[in-house]
Parts: sequence; structure tokens; C-alpha cells
Amino acid sequence: MLHIFVDADACPVKQEVYRVASRYSLNVTLVANSWMRVPNEPWIALEVVEGGFDAADDWIVEHVQPHDIAVTADILLANRCLKKDARVIGTTGKPFTENNIGEAVATRDLLAVLRDTGKITGGPPPLQKRDRSRFLQQLDEVIQTIRRKHPLKSS
Repeated sequence: MLHIFVDADACPVKQEVYRVASRYSLNVTLVANSWMRVPNEPWIALEVVEGGFDAADDWIVEHVQPHDIAVTADILLANRCLKKDARVIGTTGKPFTENNIGEAVATRDLLAVLRDTGKITGGPPPLQKRDRSRFLQQLDEVIQTIRRKHPLKSS
């Protein structure tokens, strides 16, 4: 069954995931390094992982299946999920694909160097209303595409 995995610690679009998943009757697993409040619904699970820096990422990669959906802003996690044939959507609604992940990793690495040298400071801009709208639209489109191509995965 089609499943949505959320890299939940700093995910700003959890409510949007719940809304779309509810509409399509999909299960959602939030993976985090610490406990957080989640809606009391049988189709929503919280997996709290202990361990190192990448423990949540490792858990998601271990459990994601082909044609599942991962929601993350973490480019390296996105890359790992794509290698498992999952679909990946960034929190701003940008899909990560085989066609754009290489450029995203290279940009990430360049920005890390620039931050390390002090050339740039700060993180990404705050999520805007249009980002939330783009995310909702993209998640809906991805679910519909998976259901059309793999009808047994969603029933």
C-alpha cells in the first residue's frame, strides 16, 4: 500500500500531509529524533528514533518501498530515497527526481562550503503561503500519478 514517510523533525508541512493523506486514505509515518504531538488517527504513526545525526534518515531509507512518498528538505535523504525508487517531495513542493538530484546535491555541497568559509550565513527563507500551496498540489499530483501507474499500491 502506498505510504507517506515524513522527515518530521523540522517539517513545516505536516498539516498539509495529513490533509492530503486523509483524502486518499493513505498511511503516514512521521520519523523524528524526539517525541512530538501528532493527530490521534489510526493511519498516522510516529516513529521516534534514537542514535546519531542520521538516525531518522536511516530509518526512512530502511523502510521506504518503491513508489512510496518521502517528504523531506534533506537533499541527501532525498537522494537515498530516490535510489530505492521512492518518490520524493521537498517541503516547498519541489519534487526531487533522478533528473534534478545531482544538481541539488552539488548546490548543497557548494552552499556548505560557502557557509563554512563565512561567505554566506543563515538558512533557507521561511516557508511562504505559495510554497504550501505548491506542496499540496505536488503531493496530490504524485499520489495520482502513482495510483495510475501502480493501482495495486494504493488500494
